[in-house]
Amino acid sequence: MTSKGEASTQAVASLQAEINKLKHELQTLKVDDHVPGMGDMIEIGSYIMERLVQLGCTKMFGVPGDFNLGFLDYIEDHPLIDWVGSCNELNAAYAADGYARVNDGSIGALTTTFGVGELSAINGIAGAFSEHVPVLHIVGVPSTSQQKNKPMLHHTLGDGRYDAYFKAAQQFTIAQASIDSKETAGAVIDRVLTECVVMARPVYLMLPTDLVSERIPAKRLKTPLNRTPPENDPDVEAFVLDEIVKLVEEAQGDAVILIDACAIRHSVKEEVKELFKRTGFPVYSAPMGKTAVDETEDRYGGIYVGSISHPDIKEKVESANLIISVGALKSDFNTGNFTYHIPIGRTIELHSDHTRVQFAGFPGIGMKRLLPKLTSRLHPFKEGAIKLDVPKFGLSVPQDNSDVITHEYFWPRVGEFFRPKDVIVAETGTSSFGILDVKLPSGAVFVSQILWGSIGWTVGSTLGAAMAAKERGLGRTILFIGDGSMQLTVQELSVMMHHNLKPIIFLLNNSGYTIERYIHGMKRKYNDITNWKWTHLLNTLGGEEGKTCQSYTVNNRDELSRLLDDATFASTGKIQLVEVMMPQEDAPRALKVQTELTGKSNRYAVTQWT
Repeated sequence: MTSKGEASTQAVASLQAEINKLKHELQTLKVDDHVPGMGDMIEIGSYIMERLVQLGCTKMFGVPGDFNLGFLDYIEDHPLIDWVGSCNELNAAYAADGYARVNDGSIGALTTTFGVGELSAINGIAGAFSEHVPVLHIVGVPSTSQQKNKPMLHHTLGDGRYDAYFKAAQQFTIAQASIDSKETAGAVIDRVLTECVVMARPVYLMLPTDLVSERIPAKRLKTPLNRTPPENDPDVEAFVLDEIVKLVEEAQGDAVILIDACAIRHSVKEEVKELFKRTGFPVYSAPMGKTAVDETEDRYGGIYVGSISHPDIKEKVESANLIISVGALKSDFNTGNFTYHIPIGRTIELHSDHTRVQFAGFPGIGMKRLLPKLTSRLHPFKEGAIKLDVPKFGLSVPQDNSDVITHEYFWPRVGEFFRPKDVIVAETGTSSFGILDVKLPSGAVFVSQILWGSIGWTVGSTLGAAMAAKERGLGRTILFIGDGSMQLTVQELSVMMHHNLKPIIFLLNNSGYTIERYIHGMKRKYNDITNWKWTHLLNTLGGEEGKTCQSYTVNNRDELSRLLDDATFASTGKIQLVEVMMPQEDAPRALKVQTELTGKSNRYAVTQWT
């Protein structure tokens, strides 16, 4: 129970945190009136483009519609922004999400048209919100006069509710705005973009047709957006640091670091690296935090996912005297169905906008500013911490006599195929669970959607990820996806080929929805799908088989290994699809355990037909 004094202290801390946030926003709105060139004017459409370039975002995904066509002219004519037309708005949202995940420190962007377009994209935006991905969603909307007079336009609900879609967007974005005048346009755009970057969440911006070409002062562009998080209150921060040091002392230096997704999303990977390098504490990752730490590091012990974890990892994490958790997102699939056995009394949680030390919360004390100071304070513990044993992470390829491509064989075998700096995208289900225990090479980037879990997300995401990887000089983009998931969003393969992208797609053909089979209905027809002619797919969607694309089917281990060892295949000179034939009811170990737990928690009625 919280005492009145503690409640009062918490209230003051929360208020101070809000004050710091407002100060941060005010810094964003300041403009230096003495900067040369203040008389220059710029169209609102171009202003948005310039801000995106400043943020390192050079791709705009989307679908044309009559309410955004005027804005699309500005996108297409901009020398540094590439228009990427997707096959539908949902896929465009997925692509913007994937682009933002791989393009560290930047954001993703998409534009859709009013109503029909934006609602099609909303599932992708919701996923980005769920998983802390910064995406700007620009919606071309009717003119300001039409919004005022409310005629029965196409794409409306026919009842005059022009604000219905805005209200829907409020549920899935961290900030929303409608540009309703040229006088406030610059400030409105800057506000939502700042929220997008700092909070690492999607934002929503309505752009009326009659304002796209309106001219506004360009002077705001001379002042970069404030991308740093709000300042921590110095007194509270000092107290928090003292408390953490005391706990490490009481733990006799027996502490481990557990890193998760928000360490990636809120750009503290380098700070975490400095922490474990200078302290010697062992570091483990939750599934959503995979590759937040270089998996070749000596102090990296692998994936902790509650009761699903490898026994050695489970024992090391759960027996530690203290756990320093960084950027946790404690969803069911990220925690082994909430089977973390880590008492709050032995846990410190660092988040982007607050810190928890055991049972006490400290609003406004963010990890970006706290971590460097914490590293400095904990450095003296290195001599003892470096002696803590860390399990050897990784899987060995089975040496049995079977020729069947099982998950037990497939994942460690493709693990040998990976190279440093590869971007590896894994679909929800068998792929995201199968790859967890595979040791990825230095600089590799792992992309998955474990919390939101929208099947088919990875196809659009691979489009965005491959573009970001190309910009950043990363390695190959490799997608692992099941046949059922691929059927939802397959159209984006045509967009990849149109833009000369060359990912490798491993299509796991196991005749349906394996993760659903294991949760419920192993023999049910609703988990079956129609088997497509997968090796004809790239040719059908615009490729030229053998010239601009190449397709393969591997039926056994020998065929798979020969392909993986082929230098031409590995060099990714063209987009390639590999149909991998796998047993229908086979699944990775971790998925079997997770789905059993999920099935029990869902409490399905047991019938004779299941």
